[in-house]
Amino acid sequence: MEAILNIFAAVGLVVWPLLLFSVISVALILERAQFWWKITHRQEQVVQECLSLYGRNPRAALFKLEQNADLPIARIFLSGLEMDNASPEDFRLALETAVSAEVPLLKRFTTVFDTIITLSPFLGLLGTVTGIITILSSIQLGNIGGTDTEGVGAGIAEALYSTAFGLIVAIPTQLVSNVFRSLYLRQMSKIQEYGGQLELLHRQRLEHFGEV
Repeated sequence: MEAILNIFAAVGLVVWPLLLFSVISVALILERAQFWWKITHRQEQVVQECLSLYGRNPRAALFKLEQNADLPIARIFLSGLEMDNASPEDFRLALETAVSAEVPLLKRFTTVFDTIITLSPFLGLLGTVTGIITILSSIQLGNIGGTDTEGVGAGIAEALYSTAFGLIVAIPTQLVSNVFRSLYLRQMSKIQEYGGQLELLHRQRLEHFGEV
């Protein structure tokens, strides 16, 4: 514990915003991980059951979606299926509007991640600069014996630790952010696929039964 406190003291003031960034990053990563875990483990089954039920019993499909309304795809489907006798055009418009409403939730915290990824290395660089300034202020040119070796050592430690801290915060956040971005793109592709299947079933019901 004492060693960690000594490192924090060596880094200087820039350690505190970097520490704050790391706490925020971990908290948001856990929230997003839980969000995407829920989608990847439940969505496929809910969608397949809903599509299967809709062809035979639309009310049962609606009930299934309402039970899983915490999933984005369920809310999207509900926006269309809750419309009475919707034309194919209105049905598609309802789905597209619902998709647009879900995008901010799917991309939640992307801006925060990007900010942390961008600023952390710069804060580390700032610590490096202040460390170099400490080194230069401790060196007495022409009088090596009068050089403050303790100040030089502290400046070197500040420069190196600051750079390391900035990268330690930025690199894992970048990697995890890339994973979330990949999941978002995959989810948008899935939404288009599932939405197309639901539209097709809706058209077939209109053609065969003249009702939703």
